[in-house]
Amino acid sequence: MKKLIVASTSTVHGSGYLEYILPTLKEHFAHVSSLVFIPYARPSGITYDEYTAKARAAFNTIDIEVKGIHEFENPKEAILNAEAIFTGGGNTFELVNQLYKNDILVTLKEVLEKGTPYLGTSAGSNICGVTMMNTNDMPIVYPPSFETLGCIPFNINAHYLDPIEGSTHMGETRETRIKEYHIYNKTSVLGLREGSWLEINGNQIVLKGDLTARVFKQNKVPYELESESEVVI
Repeated sequence: MKKLIVASTSTVHGSGYLEYILPTLKEHFAHVSSLVFIPYARPSGITYDEYTAKARAAFNTIDIEVKGIHEFENPKEAILNAEAIFTGGGNTFELVNQLYKNDILVTLKEVLEKGTPYLGTSAGSNICGVTMMNTNDMPIVYPPSFETLGCIPFNINAHYLDPIEGSTHMGETRETRIKEYHIYNKTSVLGLREGSWLEINGNQIVLKGDLTARVFKQNKVPYELESESEVVI
């Protein structure tokens, strides 16, 4: 049975890395002593070792050992044998590119479907959807496919931002971009705001955090989904 936390972000304003969600992670990973960290998204271009050290420091506070997938000789075996898995944020294009390059996308999906506990933040959440096509990231590399894990039956737009009233910014809003996406694609999109996350147990998906999430469906008016609601879109 799937056991996933799909979070919009790793860090909220005024809080340390993963600090805001640590109580939830302690419960989510209650029976876990170690996890495999996937640092492929490399936020700001940091090294895998630097990124893994950051994750290790956060999980050390809840007594969970962290080892980066790049530290294993065989990444596929690392995924298969992992007690739990965490994929961090950064650039979704590079993350997906490396998952394909290392031939672990299918393996990752298989272990998650079988119940290996998982945490994704930002890019690591984007890959839980049907495709990565609603990422906000620049296409710095070109992955073999935009198809991702499909652990949830819709796509995620992490760090979803509402238009700022009175702003003079003339660029497109997130809602505009998602409407453009729906001209050519049917998959629904969940705009997940900062500090919000999804808890997934089996086929049940529940929105958590203090904020609503915005639901986008092709040819439908977008609407808000209340926190603690089951996500059925």
